[in-house]
Amino acid sequence: MFEFILDTFKKQNNTDTNSKNHAIQISACALFLEIAHIDDNLTIDEEQKIINIMKNEFSLSEEEINSLISKSKEEIKKSVSVYEFTEIVNKHFDSNEKFNLIKNLWHIAFVDGNIDQYEEHYIKKICSNLHLSHKDRIAAKLEVKKEMGLK
Repeated sequence: MFEFILDTFKKQNNTDTNSKNHAIQISACALFLEIAHIDDNLTIDEEQKIINIMKNEFSLSEEEINSLISKSKEEIKKSVSVYEFTEIVNKHFDSNEKFNLIKNLWHIAFVDGNIDQYEEHYIKKICSNLHLSHKDRIAAKLEVKKEMGLK
């Protein structure tokens, strides 16, 4: 009987962990999609960058990523604001993970080699929601520019 209870508890914990991880992945993906769509033009390069980031950050297969992108798009349509996504990130990410998320947003924004005012404003808003400073936002931007060989 005790083993049954223990197994049930382990299964419940795994389900909770999987649900939490899925919510985090959807939130991050939604933020990535939003920055890519901010100019009303999702390019193939931006989409590929999102796929690469999701592979690297979450170790997902192509099939899992495609499913995640579809689910994230549905969640974006239902959402009222980005706060819904940043709230999940705030609950589960430490400051280094948040900084890395901001770097990934800059990577997506810089895919075309240019940052427009809407991308800049969006990242500023996300940083504010994640309780990251102006200094963190600029540091992330400069690191990405250096990594990408941009001036």
